[in-house]
Amino acid sequence: QVQLVESGGGLVQAGGSLRLSCAASGGTFSSWPMGWFRQAPGKEREFVAAISRIGGGTYYADSVKGRFTISRDSAKNTLTLQMSSLKPEDTAVYSCAASRSTSALVPRTTSGYDYWGQGTQVIVSS
Repeated sequence: QVQLVESGGGLVQAGGSLRLSCAASGGTFSSWPMGWFRQAPGKEREFVAAISRIGGGTYYADSVKGRFTISRDSAKNTLTLQMSSLKPEDTAVYSCAASRSTSALVPRTTSGYDYWGQGTQVIVSS
């Protein structure tokens, strides 16, 4: 059974940093693209960042480009999102996701992902 478990969320002041982790089990994650999404209260879930199978390609939403970094450790089945220069508008529940797509394109929409974690709350105070 595939499982994705996020950790690392919390409360941080604007301008601060947080590091989110996603522990994956039950699947061959090294061969799957993975991503981070977030959902703020009253809003749709939105794409944050994604990474290709071997980690050579990374993709970011414009709103986080230059501030967030996605990475993966395939040996440990771990996905990480390093967040810096956080803003109040980054407040949301952050979820990691895994895609079984065999396409060369890395999905950047929710429909492109097959497995989801429960999410971890990030609150950025002003």
